[in-house]
Amino acid sequence: MYIDHLNCLIDLHLHLDGSLSLDNVKQLAHLQHIELPGKDAEILKLIRAPGDCQSLTDFLECFDFPCSLLQSKEGLTLATKNLLKELETQGLMYVEIRFAPQKSTDKGLSQQDAVEAVLEGMISASIKSNLILCCMRDDLSHMDNIETVFLARKYLDKGVCALDLAGNEAIYSHEHIDDLFSLANDFHIPFTIHAGEACGPAKVEEAINVGASRIGHGIRSIEDQQILKQLIEKHIPLEICITSNLCCHVFPSISDYPLKELISQGATVTINTDDMAIENTTLKKELKILVNEFHLSKETVHQLIINSANSAFVSDIMKEEMINKINHTFEILQEEL
Repeated sequence: MYIDHLNCLIDLHLHLDGSLSLDNVKQLAHLQHIELPGKDAEILKLIRAPGDCQSLTDFLECFDFPCSLLQSKEGLTLATKNLLKELETQGLMYVEIRFAPQKSTDKGLSQQDAVEAVLEGMISASIKSNLILCCMRDDLSHMDNIETVFLARKYLDKGVCALDLAGNEAIYSHEHIDDLFSLANDFHIPFTIHAGEACGPAKVEEAINVGASRIGHGIRSIEDQQILKQLIEKHIPLEICITSNLCCHVFPSISDYPLKELISQGATVTINTDDMAIENTTLKKELKILVNEFHLSKETVHQLIINSANSAFVSDIMKEEMINKINHTFEILQEEL
């Protein structure tokens, strides 16, 4: 399939802790003296969503072990380096890695230590990357989230490109969200927000109202035409992660997934992995699902990748460079086929 030959891919929604490969896990565990099971199959059970995963709540429990591997500067830097090398072999030219620095402070690191360690891992990579700092939906995280916002301001355009709000939208309210993102707006920090996944379109509307530049997932915005209209009119892209949504049982099956409806109604759709290790996926796998299950044309796939370039938290000059590479790649494919 032509997708196997693409080297111009872009992932805008990829979590560091959810994308640790088997080899990466082994190296990180050795570095931090964490004992692992003897068999690879048993290790994989620690970093994969279980087959009986029934909800976002179940899914988020899969992050406990990977986060335990990201509690040192060396571990965070190594994990980032390894991930970027893997992504290059998978045909990516640009990625926005996201992680919550407050989740790497269990053994004495500060949030700033964690951010600097990940940025160090990004420096020598062959592919271009930026870092999105995640705030967390959690009753106890408000002050930690404020610290994350200040760190985003400190490192903005120095490797950090945006903020995010992650966590379980089905359990935690948006209390404090106005204060948090009012501060981000004051600091001119762009942000995306996880919304419209476990909960319906009302969460998407909340994200729009506080000024989100993109919506993480947002797939259930299809359930409210007025909210979908706002997304379209305001040119707010959706970071779609199909396998992730199916793992969380957002929809009963892939046949119920409203991807084509979103595209046909004019939403700006981007395709992403979310958590490569936990879902056992890659961006090329995600694109193949689109082609095989939804019979999307090559022209549509081309446009979806263009959407990712246009939606990235980068300069207009860099967007143009990426779009030129995407167009050139598809021109070559057309000539060869």
